[in-house]
Amino acid sequence: MENGNSVPLTVKVDSPMTAQDYVKRIAIFNERNPQPNVALFYLNPRAGHALVSTRIRLGDSQNIVAIAQLSDGTFWSDKAELIVTLPACVES
Repeated sequence: MENGNSVPLTVKVDSPMTAQDYVKRIAIFNERNPQPNVALFYLNPRAGHALVSTRIRLGDSQNIVAIAQLSDGTFWSDKAELIVTLPACVES
């Protein structure tokens, strides 16, 4: 359960992060906020790890989706349900 004003979010992709095999991008989306695009991170082999962290605001409990684009052109995705007990982004 989270306070929707500041929800910590970390995405990790199991990748060797070598010149031949690495994560190029990680995109994060939400399904219920007015702006579904949360963040887009660009990575390269020099990053060492495919790990990104941020804090987001959520107006309601919802699924968060992360999509990783790998250097070979494939995409991996996963989602997590976040339960918000104190919503942010509430319009009067």
